[in-house]
Amino acid sequence: MPEPIERSREVVEMATANEAATVVESSPSQGLADSEFRQLQAQLRDRWRSTDDFDTHEHHIVVVPSLSLDQEELFKIEGVNHYEERLLFSLIRLRNPKTRMVYVTSQPLHPSIVDYYLELLPGIPSSHARERLTLFAAYDGSRKPLSQKLLERPRLLERLRRAVNPQIAYMTCYNSTPWERELSLALGLPLLALDPDLLHWGTKSGSREIFKRCGIPHPIGSELVFDEQALATVTAEVWEQDPSLRRIVIKLNQGFSGEGNAILQLGPLAAVAPGSASHRDRADAILAAFSTLSFQCRTETWVHFSTKVPELGAIAEAFVEGDHKESPSVQGRITPLGEVEILSTHDQELGGPDGQIFLGCSFPARPGYRLAIQEMGQRIGQELARQGALERYGVDFIAVAKGDPSAPEWDLQAIEINLRKGGTTHPLMAMKMLTEGHFHQADGLFYTKQEQVRYYHASDNLQKPHYRGLLPSDLMDIIVTKQLHFNSISGVGAAFHLMGCLSEHGKVGLTCIGTSPDHAREIYDQVVAALDESTVG
Repeated sequence: MPEPIERSREVVEMATANEAATVVESSPSQGLADSEFRQLQAQLRDRWRSTDDFDTHEHHIVVVPSLSLDQEELFKIEGVNHYEERLLFSLIRLRNPKTRMVYVTSQPLHPSIVDYYLELLPGIPSSHARERLTLFAAYDGSRKPLSQKLLERPRLLERLRRAVNPQIAYMTCYNSTPWERELSLALGLPLLALDPDLLHWGTKSGSREIFKRCGIPHPIGSELVFDEQALATVTAEVWEQDPSLRRIVIKLNQGFSGEGNAILQLGPLAAVAPGSASHRDRADAILAAFSTLSFQCRTETWVHFSTKVPELGAIAEAFVEGDHKESPSVQGRITPLGEVEILSTHDQELGGPDGQIFLGCSFPARPGYRLAIQEMGQRIGQELARQGALERYGVDFIAVAKGDPSAPEWDLQAIEINLRKGGTTHPLMAMKMLTEGHFHQADGLFYTKQEQVRYYHASDNLQKPHYRGLLPSDLMDIIVTKQLHFNSISGVGAAFHLMGCLSEHGKVGLTCIGTSPDHAREIYDQVVAALDESTVG
């Protein structure tokens, strides 16, 4: 493992552990690397173009869809080794006739999956796009981030360098960590992603700090801590701030998709509630009650979860109660020019024992709060830009209905910021690829090239045991026979991703585009019915 990688990882981990307040002395070689990285990043202003633009200039793009997240947490997601496929919608860039793309994966992609995406490209022969696409694989299915695998293969790195013109190329990724920064330096390419030194702003504690700075409503919560006793103490303090709380969420500071969340039920602790016992007795009782936490991942236990607290840190936060709750999110982008753009809003579909795990989403968010979360997302994006952030960000909210059920007012609470591409990124990329349309921030709707409004319902988690054994070609046979595949003339239908998951895990992702929210959901239900009919019995 190259020494500079370890050194840069330590800097970020220590900064995160101390809320980015500790200045870590770096070596002269690390200082030179930081200077080189800043010089590379400055070149993005001239190399980057929006996907909304039809660009006839020559550009080279290296896509490294590395999921550089905590690998132990990541592998709780079934079929996650195929999630590198989700960024294949980046092939939309190949509609520009002089753009060349290099797409790198851990394991080789099946040619039929690649052909599927190329055939979705509007206005250009798939063969023309295919000639400008180069695929590389590390042939490594181990539990390491793809970026790390590439750095461990100097000959593969050399082939990647030779595949692009470094004067007009840049690199993009799923999320940015010291691995991606080191890979950017190794390839000599600017990185269209967050500087890893700013990762703190995408953690649970960093998100709360941004919300506070921007005046965004968010649940009461604790400071970041790194041991069980301290976690029990700050959990007690959160309860003391609001004695009416029924539940408190314990969150790993760098958890994702809700998999790092656990629920503490306060009812069984009534004897030590605020006003009934001392703070110390309350904290001691909470510490003992951690063994009864309800986890969002069905295989998680407190014995294991507690080992992650010293490594990742944790916070305690009030659970937002409500008889009618929604989970909207807003997505934005900070461009290399420093501009903040809102890209989309969604209502998220959540599952798991306490509704904390991301399953899918519908675009756009409900009209009752759509523009409100866009406005808050814009303020958050501007603050992130002031901190130096770049590229995609998303903000998750909880919306609780108040008043008249037929026309409710919504109490909005911001929950967290994600400084990476996420589960709502590729469905929007799919809609843009298929319709050549654009998002209109004034009303929060998406318009096709013909100025028709379109909606979608998407999921990464259509999974049933009887889908196992289906090949991507089988999926296409079923969908085409039922006339559910996306139709470019009508501008409606289904597009698929994660097709590599299907045979082994019975799992596939899809984006269903319709003329209304109900129509999009109807297409989704028709796809499920078609797959069920073809695989059951």
